[in-house]
Amino acid sequence: MTTDAPTTILRKTPLHAFHVEHGAKLVDYTGWEMPLLYVGSGIIEEHKHCRSAVGFFDVSHMGRLKFSGRHARRFLDRVCTRQILGMERGQVRYSLVCNERGGCRDDVLVYCLDEDSFLMVCNAANRAKLKEHFDLVRGDLVFKMDDQTESTAMVAVQGPRAMEIVGSMSREIPMLKRYRFTEKNLLVMKVMVSRTGYTGEDGVEIILGAGMAKAALGMFLGQAKDAASLVKPCGLASRDSLRLEAGMPLYGHEIDEETDPLSAGLDFAVKLEKGVDDERAGSFIGQEALREIKARGITRKLVGITLEGRRSARQGMPILRDGAAIGVVTSGCLSPTLDRPIAMGYVRPGDATIGTALTVEIGGKPVQATVVPTPFYKSS
Repeated sequence: MTTDAPTTILRKTPLHAFHVEHGAKLVDYTGWEMPLLYVGSGIIEEHKHCRSAVGFFDVSHMGRLKFSGRHARRFLDRVCTRQILGMERGQVRYSLVCNERGGCRDDVLVYCLDEDSFLMVCNAANRAKLKEHFDLVRGDLVFKMDDQTESTAMVAVQGPRAMEIVGSMSREIPMLKRYRFTEKNLLVMKVMVSRTGYTGEDGVEIILGAGMAKAALGMFLGQAKDAASLVKPCGLASRDSLRLEAGMPLYGHEIDEETDPLSAGLDFAVKLEKGVDDERAGSFIGQEALREIKARGITRKLVGITLEGRRSARQGMPILRDGAAIGVVTSGCLSPTLDRPIAMGYVRPGDATIGTALTVEIGGKPVQATVVPTPFYKSS
């Protein structure tokens, strides 16, 4: 007698039917059934369309945790490397959540809803881990943590013509500064629109109730002038190549529990003197470890690399200099915009100078490579 292995039931986003209707190739991504690409367009076409017009991404799988109450801000200052004290309503900050060793538990966006209410957007794969961590370290602080991931939807509208599209929702939205958000009413429901994204292009991310997401977004896109020709749905594959061209780290590749944000070049999101300049902020978990790393100096550094030929480097491939292994690739692809292979990886600080000649071992053969500045691509 044999028994079948249990079937994994994947979560579906509120836009799942939209993906099916538009011919998405659906895959398991951290327990969610997500579009990898859309049949009839493909990765390169989706990538280039986002660079030239507007890409539409379902990112509802990402975690959305709301913190509210008397000590919500104090708690977030305890777990975030960026200072939350002093944030204004409507402001968004990129931050890291670290472990005691200074390694990255996750990278997150924190939205200030008001002085005692915040929303945190985290990576889908880390949502459960973070919730468990937050419960362990909350101590006697008084606040409520509400997981709104499955009661809401989140989409990204990205590209050089994105503001033409979102401007149909409100004249105010195109006036938003980067890392700011506003809340608007659409179909008698509230939507949150932030000028943020993960593609290197201008655009917004929109959070709205799950129940009306498809209808609300259909109405919004239907009202927008030229939306049918300007907007193309894009999947996870093009989202990854877009973020790599923009030099943005991906959890599980450039950052993880064993990698500190200083080595990853994320110093801007780490306030090492937190709690010193203003003691009300307090210190954050991992702060002392990161101070020690800063004092003694990092032992590896994240760099951008371009490669000769057409073969792409992949995560885990060795990086060499003069025949000696000096690092490892974290991400790589054949850049659709630059039409050449690009990669990011960690090397020794002494090998991180722009212009340094390296090799990457691909399939057991050395491929010539050069350290270059990131991002590889900047929008005009």
